Amino acid sequence: MNHANTKYIGRFAPSPTGPLHFGSLVAAVASYLDSRANGGAWLVRIEDVDTTRCKPHFSGEILATLHAFGLNWDGEVMVQSERAARYSTVMDQLATKQFTYACACSRKEIADSATAGSDGIEGPVYPGTCRARALPFKANAIRVRTTNDEIRFVDRVQGECVQRVETEIGDFILRRRDGLFAYQLAVVVDDADQGVTHVVRGADLLDSTARQIHLQHLLGFPTPQYLHIPVVTNDVGQKLSKQTLAPAIGAADARKLLRDALRDLRQPLPDTPFATTGEWLRAATLRWNVAAIPKCRTLAGSSGG
Repeated sequence: MNHANTKYIGRFAPSPTGPLHFGSLVAAVASYLDSRANGGAWLVRIEDVDTTRCKPHFSGEILATLHAFGLNWDGEVMVQSERAARYSTVMDQLATKQFTYACACSRKEIADSATAGSDGIEGPVYPGTCRARALPFKANAIRVRTTNDEIRFVDRVQGECVQRVETEIGDFILRRRDGLFAYQLAVVVDDADQGVTHVVRGADLLDSTARQIHLQHLLGFPTPQYLHIPVVTNDVGQKLSKQTLAPAIGAADARKLLRDALRDLRQPLPDTPFATTGEWLRAATLRWNVAAIPKCRTLAGSSGG
């Protein structure tokens, strides 16, 4: 498929910290159906930029599971851990324009001097301690300068969102002290390089969006349209994840789990039996309705475990 001629390019970007679980499946299904319903391309990207947490064998398992569920992607799979040179080039561009600076603050130092983040934002607001210190970039974290201008965007499910990044987040890290690039940088560069026009993902990433738009503006990248679905939670209200022991999903339960995913997205179910999951997904694509997705951050899932 020639992505350059496709008006809609979506993507699913799992992190291989464990096998695919039901919460990730719901996000994959939403992303896939929204892309296919709009006649778009659907890409898969392995977000393993944090090599301390990701395991290569999980990447293969995740891709195999997507195939088993009929969630077949277009083109080659992009792998973040193979893109360090590209991220380094972008960091040099930001440094040349004096958009970044080195930071030697420890987490304790930041916690001792920072203010609390706004509702929904994890962690303290970085107070800009190292902004004017002109520290060497080597062996220090690298932060991007933010402003107090409002960043506004309209999420296709959650509605209008507004954030002042400097006040509510502070200057955020693009490269860690250990030399690993941060998620915020990698996702912005990857989306731009892949020509992604629409991002469908969990609402746990809604508060990251303004940071990503800030970087897009600095780099002259286009801003995709965003759609954040409710995050699936378990019986005690925790997001399904490896940390909360969410069970892996398997091909044997593909049809049931796909139906559960559609129920959680409040989508109508295909009422005709089909021979393959691919046929079932094509029927679900014809009924895809964004307006039916719950406008909330979390949702107790049908297969929450």
